[in-house]
This record gives sequence, structure tokens and C-alpha cells, in this order.
Amino acid sequence: MLIRNAEVWGHGHADVQFAGGRIAAIAPPTASGDGIDAKGAALIPGLHDHHIHLAGLAVRAQSLWCGPPEIETAEALAARLAGHGGTGWIRGIAYHDSVMGLPDAATLDRLVPHRPLRIQHRSGRMWLLNSAALSELLDRAEAPPGLEREGGRYTGRLFDEDQWLQRTLASSPPDFSAISRQLAGYGLTGITDMSPRNDAVMAAHFAAQYFSGALAQNIVLAGTLGLADAAQRGWLLGPAKLHLHEAALPDFAESADFIAAAHGQDRAVAIHCVSEVELVFALAALEAGGVRRGDRIEHASVASPQLVERIADLGLAVCVQPGFVHERGDAYRRDVEPRDQGDLYRLASLAEAGIVMAGGSDAPFCSADPWAGMRAAVERRTAGGLDFGPVEALTPEAALALYIADPCDLSRQRSIVVGGPADLVLLHQPWSVARERLDSADVRLTLIAGKIIGDGVDQAPA
Repeated sequence: MLIRNAEVWGHGHADVQFAGGRIAAIAPPTASGDGIDAKGAALIPGLHDHHIHLAGLAVRAQSLWCGPPEIETAEALAARLAGHGGTGWIRGIAYHDSVMGLPDAATLDRLVPHRPLRIQHRSGRMWLLNSAALSELLDRAEAPPGLEREGGRYTGRLFDEDQWLQRTLASSPPDFSAISRQLAGYGLTGITDMSPRNDAVMAAHFAAQYFSGALAQNIVLAGTLGLADAAQRGWLLGPAKLHLHEAALPDFAESADFIAAAHGQDRAVAIHCVSEVELVFALAALEAGGVRRGDRIEHASVASPQLVERIADLGLAVCVQPGFVHERGDAYRRDVEPRDQGDLYRLASLAEAGIVMAGGSDAPFCSADPWAGMRAAVERRTAGGLDFGPVEALTPEAALALYIADPCDLSRQRSIVVGGPADLVLLHQPWSVARERLDSADVRLTLIAGKIIGDGVDQAPA
């Protein structure tokens, strides 16, 4: 296969030829001939989402969004649930306490009295169940330790029991084919799935989806320590994930031991930190458990200058989600003290401190479109059009760099070189135009191993 007359990232105008899934040659451009004529448009390395929850994204189409920004009030939640037709279970996702606190089963009964309802908290660590859901689940299985009780009755709040819930409902992991096509349309040739409960069962599902062709992207799996024993073809072993939650922090010594155990598997750790308390805990645990190359903080949503300095001193990387500034920035401006807003979702100050960064979406909790993330990193504006920490803005090139970092070594940028993998994105525009737009509509072709997995040739932007 040949792409002619492309503006090749790092090379200028050239032809690029593929063979055996790799780049066979980069040569001076030809005006005509066989192959795909890029017409001077940019050819860049394939994009990688360094923090995504693919199963959650796949099931979102069958779920009701129950939190901000779509749902802000109890009345809005009631209207959404009431408007959901059909019979049987209702599955909600992305609930946040700001909507109506943490409702118990009796409160949810007033919203949905006659159908089993389960709503996942945005943290991913809790399900909220109404009485019909409780009754159906407890008819099938014994109550697990994570099902909260108060005064001798179950509240309907279920903590850290996803595996029990899946077994009890006899549910299976979702098919990824539709999501894979969507991601290909964005130019994504790889993903790092950061679900903390990824285990041998999910690893086998990812492998099966990959080999069946349902999942085209290259896969890196983060998750439990047990993943190291499940290593198999179809995916690469990623970091061990430690998911912190400020309201229920794990035992400190056990956290330090988890870090040491991951390092003993020759794996880095990735620690979820969306609050200052969580970040302080994570840094202390890393200091106690030891730090190795590749250890990373996920989100670093709130980072004071002092904590940025500690991150840099420890040599940690940070996986950032710039899309949250756009999608949730108006709520942050409303709910977070003005003096603290400068600590939210830093970018430029992390780079200035010498901290390695990579970009992720955290989808389904934010848009999976990496170009939207790049645009948010450059513009630093909320959905309402307000500036949000403009001093933290990146250049378009630095924003793109977040998504072409090597998932196995975030400090290294992937490039287009002879002998390298033919995982590439051909745009409709030269980079000088695309950098001003940062729009997924500019993606013309997405290739993995030299094969087209996404084709937007007929959707050229005006």
C-alpha cells in the first residue's frame, strides 16, 4: 500500500509505503501514480487514548446518563427515569452526589417504584439500588459484604461489588465492535483500558474481541495484580491500577504493599487521584512503597504548586484529561472556590515542571474524541464559553503530543520511521490548517498495520 504526496509528520512532503504491517519506505513525493493521494494533507502517528474504560463506553448506549452535565437536579433525574420506556431493569450511569445526595432504596422507589433500577455512581465504586432491584438480586444470591446495612435493613447502596453484581445478573462483558468503529473514526489506533477491576476474565474478553476483529485498536490493559498471571496474545500488560476514593481511603500499609507488589511484577502503578487528599495519600504511598520508572498519577485533578513539585521530584508521569475543563468547567467555576480553581486540571505548569504527560478521555465519563481533548487543552474554555485557567493552555503541537506518547513509555513520542508500525492517521488538511481546528472531522483515514480501519474520505469538511 502507498500513500502519496503526504505532509508526513517529522519528514515534510513525502510518499509512504507499507509492507507487512510496517513502514517500508519514505520517499520524495510523486505527483501521480498508484496508491492514495493525500493531496498534501498531514499524515501523523496514530492516536492513543491513555485512559479509557471501554466496557463502560460500550454499555453507555444501553444506559441512562444520570449525572452532570446532562442531569443536574433531582427533578431532571426523575424526568429522565420516567421517560425510559420498556420493561425490566433500568441501568443508569454517571450519577453524582450533587444531583440529590446519595439516595437510599426508599428514595429511589419514589422515582421508579415498579421496575428494578440500578444507578452507577460516577466514581465507579458504588451502585444505587431501588427496592425492586434489591429484592430481585437477593432472591438470586446471598448479600455481599459491600451491600450497606443501617438499622437492620439494606439501604440499597452497593460498594465495590461489580463482580458479585455481574455474577448475580449472569451478565457478560459487552461487544466492542461499534465502539471500536467510533474510535477509529477519531483516529485512535490504540487504547489503554484503565478499569481497576480488569482481571483474567476481562483480559480473555479483550483478547477474544481483538482476534475476532470486533476490536481493531491495539490494547494495553491496566488493572489488578492478577492480570500479570493472565498475560496472553491480543493485549499488552499495563500498570497495576490503585483506585483511591477520598471518602474511603484504603489502608496505607496495604497500599504501599500493593505498589511494591506491582513493581515486583515489573509493572508500574497508576493511581487514581481526583482530590487533593487522594493525591497527598498517593504520593506518600509511593514514597513508602517505592517509585519506579513509569509510575503515574491518573487525573491529578487538583494539584497545588507544592504537590506539582513533589510529583516532579518523584519522577512520576501524569495522565491528564483536558476534556473535563470544557465539559465540566462551568460547574467547577460555580462549585469550586475561586482561589482553588487554578489548581484544577493543570497542563502547562506540569510541563514546565518537567513532568511527563499523556492524554486520556476517561470515557464514558467524558467525550472519547481525542480532538475535543486537544481543543480543550489549547482553548481552556468551558462549554459556556468562559476562560478556565488560560495560563495552563498548551500549543496545538503539545496537545497532540499527549495522544502520540508511547503507551509503554510515556516519555517517548511515537514517530513515523522506516521499519516502524504502520499505525497512522491521514487528515483531510495540512497540519497548518488542522492545528487551528483540532476537529475529528479532519480525520480522513485511520490505519493499523497498514490496513484501513476508519475511512472518512467521503466526509471531507468544508
